[in-house]
Amino acid sequence: MFKTTRTRTANINKSHQGRKRSSLKWRERRSFHDMAHKTTTTRTTDVTATRGGDSLLERIPENLLNEIFVKLEQEKLSTLCSLLCVSRTLESSVNTALSTFSSVDLSEFSVDPQTFDKIRRKLGNIQKLTLDCLRLTDSSIRNFIGPDVEELNLLKCSSLSYKLLSSIGITCPNLRVLTLEFSGIIDKSTVFDLYFKSSFENCRFLESLKIKIRGGDINDYSFMLLGIYNSLPKTIKFLKLQPASSLDTLVFFRTLPIPATFGHKLTQISLVLDTITDLLLHTITNSLPLLTDLDLKHQSPSDTSDDLSDTGIQSLINCKHLTSLSLIRIRHHNSTTFKRTTDMGFFLLSEGCKQLESIRLSGFSKVTDAGFTSILNSCSNLKKLEIQNAILLTDLTFQYVNKPKPPKVLQVLQEVRLWSCSLITSEGVHELAKCTDLKTLDLFGCKNVSDSCLLKVSKLNLLTSLNLSWTNVTDSGLLTLNQTNSPIEFLSLRGCKRVTDEGISNLLSNKGQIGKSLSSLDISHNPEITDFAIRIIANFCVKLVELCIRNCCQVTDVSMEVLGLKGGIRRVDFYNCSGLSVGCFELLKKPLFRGLRWIGIGRTRVVCVGDGGFEEICRERRWLTVCVDGCEVGCHDGWQFHKF
Repeated sequence: MFKTTRTRTANINKSHQGRKRSSLKWRERRSFHDMAHKTTTTRTTDVTATRGGDSLLERIPENLLNEIFVKLEQEKLSTLCSLLCVSRTLESSVNTALSTFSSVDLSEFSVDPQTFDKIRRKLGNIQKLTLDCLRLTDSSIRNFIGPDVEELNLLKCSSLSYKLLSSIGITCPNLRVLTLEFSGIIDKSTVFDLYFKSSFENCRFLESLKIKIRGGDINDYSFMLLGIYNSLPKTIKFLKLQPASSLDTLVFFRTLPIPATFGHKLTQISLVLDTITDLLLHTITNSLPLLTDLDLKHQSPSDTSDDLSDTGIQSLINCKHLTSLSLIRIRHHNSTTFKRTTDMGFFLLSEGCKQLESIRLSGFSKVTDAGFTSILNSCSNLKKLEIQNAILLTDLTFQYVNKPKPPKVLQVLQEVRLWSCSLITSEGVHELAKCTDLKTLDLFGCKNVSDSCLLKVSKLNLLTSLNLSWTNVTDSGLLTLNQTNSPIEFLSLRGCKRVTDEGISNLLSNKGQIGKSLSSLDISHNPEITDFAIRIIANFCVKLVELCIRNCCQVTDVSMEVLGLKGGIRRVDFYNCSGLSVGCFELLKKPLFRGLRWIGIGRTRVVCVGDGGFEEICRERRWLTVCVDGCEVGCHDGWQFHKF
């Protein structure tokens, strides 16, 4: 049946090129959908009958199945759950395996309370729990957590009450790791429920605390964040607050006996601040002599007179154990930067922090190649390098590193990310390609990078992630990339406007390595991409689970049908694909898109079906999130604005 259906679909695809579908062809597609649904129903009946009969599965020794399932990765929870209905033997073995799980991660999809409750009943005592709480209720969480939980990560808590979140420590006194991510888009009066003191007093073993507020004004939470500072357990080693007031942070570090209380415990700190000043950096580094990881982000959209300068950078020399440093100025429309930091600050940093293994820098507009090169030449154990919005960074930085004698840093670098560094060209990438251990290469927004560097890049045998977003690569360059033997799992061609259907064909044809390894592909914001490219992707990317094609206006219903037939797709983004019709809504129903967990359809005609249509889909696919708000894949940031 499927062979006949694929032939018919191919014929429909050809006839749809360059014009709208006729009503006759739409009836053919609808007929296909009905046939597929009927076949699926028949197969389900057969499976049900088999459960009561003498099938081959029933003959497999149960102890053998138990041994297999117990050894499966615990991330395969959804796969195990899908086997429950196949046979009685599998159901018993899966339940046995689930009862042995001590760690559960359900963060990749939003589970409704009913499904979550069914999963919970099959699990034993859970010590580590990570949840996407977008649809869950207070009672769902209360029924799951208890004294056995040592690591708890609650993400996207827009549906949970602040009273529940602030009392977690009382319910789970043995917590070692706690992460809470909730929405700041709320009634401000409810913020007063965020009182953590009594909760933290019960956490005698808490080592890691992460509290993230999405979308809120820092002024609304300043009193609460200061309260968190003052009630921190003495056992804390890793602290992350987002956002955090720089004034509250100064008060905390300057008024409390930090060295005596936290000085030998608190070694990792991550803060999203309204401003980063010399005084703040000096105070933190002096108070925490054993600091190993420092991550500070400045998110204010305006410049300040008391901004970070070379003097503040110099204070980092006090951190003799520092291995990871991140100083980020989050870019806004007015492109604010650290204008008081120069090469001199970086010279001092390179002399005092030679043990750094990870460096992330963003917004240093006055630092030149000399400053960046000094760090690369001094930090011989550097594994991760990220530089964003460095308008004076050029290819010379990496050429100086290579001459006259290549330093050890080129032998150990594993991740390089150069974001929006407009003066970096293919020559600089040539030099980076000499880092033979490179696993991640991110050139997002480096508009002067072109095809000429891809031959060298294709020879990086360990490369798993390649981001060419908003670069100047073309169809010819993708033909070169087709020859790679690298196990590339993630590839982004977002905004590469010279990439067309031919380029996608060049990349994936001839059954090259990249088609076998690719699991995530982003070809969004490319006006020349059509259904032809999507068909090639569906045919050649055998392991694809995530595809982003937002703002590809020539993509039509044909693409959605092809992807629906493929199976295995977990996340797909059609945002602003204006070629989709309202009829695409029918393609979201079973049996198409097996295993789909997230789909973005904002600013398409599909949203015209209204809330009733989406409620129907969600009832049928309880693990599916349909995003109409324009979030990037997975709604990792933007969920706080959703209406449920």
